Amino acid sequence: MNIDKNILELIEYPKQGILSKEIVKNEELGVTLFCMAEGTKMSEHTSTKNGVIYVIEGKGVFNLQGTDIEMKEGVFIYMKENAIHSLRADKNTSFLLTLV
Repeated sequence: MNIDKNILELIEYPKQGILSKEIVKNEELGVTLFCMAEGTKMSEHTSTKNGVIYVIEGKGVFNLQGTDIEMKEGVFIYMKENAIHSLRADKNTSFLLTLV
């Protein structure tokens, strides 16, 4: 399966809340683009898979297991499966979430 997409062209921010776009989804890999409107929060939750977050643009806070990580362009965050995490977008923020 060949997929060729310009991720930057897929970024669009809702007026409020979160817009997600599935980039790749199969049994081994899931890649989703998330676009969070300024002021949006995701409450604490977990994932049953290991994950990587790559911040494309914006400003916010990613809380991983009680530790705040600044979300800004270029930040790479690794989280193990079942790790408790939450997010807050202080400005419009986009990131890729890869689950394996």
